[in-house]
Amino acid sequence: MKPKNEKIPSPNELEKEISEFLSKKFGGNVKVVSPVLQPLEAETEYPGEVVKKSKPIEFDLKPEELIAYLDRYIVKQDSAKAILATKICTHFNRITRDRSALFSPDDMVGKIKSNVLLIGPTGVGKTYMIKLIAQKIGVPFVKGDATKFSETGYVGGDVEDLVRDLVREADNDIELAQSGIIYIDEIDKIASSRNLVGPDVSRTGVQRALLKPMEETEVDLKVPHDPISMIQEIENFRRTGKRDRQSVNTRNILFIMSGAFNELDEIIRRRIAKQAIGFGASIGKFKDPAEILAHLKSEDLVEYGFESEFVGRLPVRAVLDRLTEEDLYEILRNPNNPIILGKKLDFAAYGIAVKFEDALLRRLACSAYDENTGARGLVSTVEKALLPFEKHLPSTDVKNFPASLEIVQAPDSSLAALETDAGRQHWNAVFEALVLQEQRDIISYVTLHKQTLSGKYRIDLVPSRIENIARFYGRHNTDIETVVRQIKAYYDEVKKLELFVFQKHHLNIVLEDDAVDFIIEQIVIFGIDLENIYKRFLLNFEYGLNLVRDKTGKNRFFLSKSALENPEAFIADQLK
Repeated sequence: MKPKNEKIPSPNELEKEISEFLSKKFGGNVKVVSPVLQPLEAETEYPGEVVKKSKPIEFDLKPEELIAYLDRYIVKQDSAKAILATKICTHFNRITRDRSALFSPDDMVGKIKSNVLLIGPTGVGKTYMIKLIAQKIGVPFVKGDATKFSETGYVGGDVEDLVRDLVREADNDIELAQSGIIYIDEIDKIASSRNLVGPDVSRTGVQRALLKPMEETEVDLKVPHDPISMIQEIENFRRTGKRDRQSVNTRNILFIMSGAFNELDEIIRRRIAKQAIGFGASIGKFKDPAEILAHLKSEDLVEYGFESEFVGRLPVRAVLDRLTEEDLYEILRNPNNPIILGKKLDFAAYGIAVKFEDALLRRLACSAYDENTGARGLVSTVEKALLPFEKHLPSTDVKNFPASLEIVQAPDSSLAALETDAGRQHWNAVFEALVLQEQRDIISYVTLHKQTLSGKYRIDLVPSRIENIARFYGRHNTDIETVVRQIKAYYDEVKKLELFVFQKHHLNIVLEDDAVDFIIEQIVIFGIDLENIYKRFLLNFEYGLNLVRDKTGKNRFFLSKSALENPEAFIADQLK
């Protein structure tokens, strides 16, 4: 028995005694080495560590500004764009304002979050619209399919994984992730089956699992029972000597859910018919399902198979219209649409430029409408029509492909015509005509959205500048936003010529708008770089302007396009 007053050895003393015992028994072949906990410096990071940052989201976008942005990319859906833009702008403006308020609204009881439910058939642009909004407002965004999740504790994805994904999308910035957007598609697939007996962990179970995150809860970033998370936690403790429990609060995370909701219109129709006893024939005036869905109530979603608590957390609802044949045609004509831009990039991979005829776009829209899959049908229709040319043209020396209705409808004879001079001349003539038509279309499009684009990029879109945008678009496979941004960059660089000439040669020049656009035209069409433009300018003007200054005392010169085209005449006129 151990004496009561005997001192308990410390870990170091125990280590020493054990080492001496092992040394006597095994010599110097066995040693005891204890782990050393050495806290790292505060700024040290390691792979997998989540680092909190303090920069909050700054938001000042107005609903009409966001609607104008969506109008440049999405055809139709005016009601859905208005609802989404308004509620999203209000949500994020409230977050920005609340952080600077004297009394924090977070302390209010029963704060309601404007989570959104989108209802519409497949291929109408639900996912595309949300991606555009997330890209525009600059917040982290994640997308998930409701069918891939199950109730926590069952085999399957955990809905809280979406919150963790949001942190990864925010580059581990927890503060930014707490102001993100979580988009869940196919939400109608987790409506409960009315004839099912027993728990439905992939349907109502997922609804229950979503209740807390949709309102407010703390989601632990360390996944329970995940060996990788456990290893990271041990590594963090070994390095810092501290246990750091990190979590994400979902108070300001906006949830947007969407689904096709097949047969929901029939539930609404039956409800309206029951309420209008004796006047049931009036329901017949609603022919379009979208007109029926406009009368949606919470009770209809409950009957469809959703828990009432789940429905209550989706207070904002928007119905998207089914796309008509004309809508599909407008999508293809939109210079920002990813379908046509994608095909241009496919051919550009082989060094081939492609231009699309308006008549062909109408025929493709008609074929896609017959497939009854909305905008998704456009992709397969375009691929099917152009596949013979994408297969054969890379093996030829053709660099310009005119995608006209005549050529695409008869691929075999059109490709065979390439073997003749007459056939090649015909292709080239059609291609040049399509180039001019595309330029006219881009000029019309930019003119229509001139006010929005001018305000965003702070550039005056005069006619000559719009023409340069159209030329640049025709030579590069990209969207209008990127083109305007590049033209603005060229504009800023050209205007620096004024400062350069003043600093180096003490001449005060002012380039008028048509002169700036003339220089940009040289860059866009002929590929002349700015350095050569500077050199050419000095060669044409330096001596002459210095002569004018010496003879007349004038040292401020306004240069127009005509002056750049004929510098000798301009200098002679100044001397007079």
